[in-house]
Amino acid sequence: MSTSRIGRLAEKLRWIAKNFRRINKLTPPVVHFLGPVTYCTDSLVTSNNCDFIDEPRFSRAYAAALATKPWEGFTLQWRVYICCWFADHVKYLDGDFVECGVNTGAYSSAVIDYLDFNSLQKTFYLLDTYEGLAKNLVSDRELAAGINVYFDHYGNVYEQVKKTFAPFNTKIIKGVVPDTLPQCDAEKICYLSLDMNCVYPEIAAINYFWDKLVSGAVIILDDYGFPMHIHQKQAFDVFAKGKNVEILTLPTGQGIMFRP
Repeated sequence: MSTSRIGRLAEKLRWIAKNFRRINKLTPPVVHFLGPVTYCTDSLVTSNNCDFIDEPRFSRAYAAALATKPWEGFTLQWRVYICCWFADHVKYLDGDFVECGVNTGAYSSAVIDYLDFNSLQKTFYLLDTYEGLAKNLVSDRELAAGINVYFDHYGNVYEQVKKTFAPFNTKIIKGVVPDTLPQCDAEKICYLSLDMNCVYPEIAAINYFWDKLVSGAVIILDDYGFPMHIHQKQAFDVFAKGKNVEILTLPTGQGIMFRP
């Protein structure tokens, strides 16, 4: 190698070393996979093992979720699995199940199938407008973050949901949270899923249900880690700090809390 080329290379290496931190902030990180990609959907790409998808018990539960037809292209296996896994973890605790933000009932249908829910002698309370997001509950900051994309995303699914859950121990509560919260007459709760896409109803719900949650109860925050839902994350971080608990952030975008 000529002296001039060595000199240019050395100069280039010095420039890279000097500017590495700045470059690293401006360019995306290099992604290293340890094998073939095994999962690529719902903002999650990995080469890690995910053979739970084909496990018969979960496969049946996910089929139940798909049967509710939440939207075209629904591919949320890992998020649904999280709901099923934690529901299975708490099923023998005292208390009922509650989901706020149901839509067609994909998550709750999967959980019911996965647990053979009727055998537990519990009630699954399902709270939603069943007509989509209540626009008056969305703040200006959330609108600026893009939450308005949900306004035309959901249709009226109330009759469909009543038919889906008729065979199961459920109580369907139609209306806007927090107005409908008193209709949930569960005295104890072991499983709480919150997926209402905006801050106000979710914080109202966690405050309302907190004292009803038994020790060890799980709270699943469906939107916690997604960029568009940053204001929900911030609000729940404040809530969790006030209760001296921590929220587990998952790569699925979900957040997990346990009631002490």
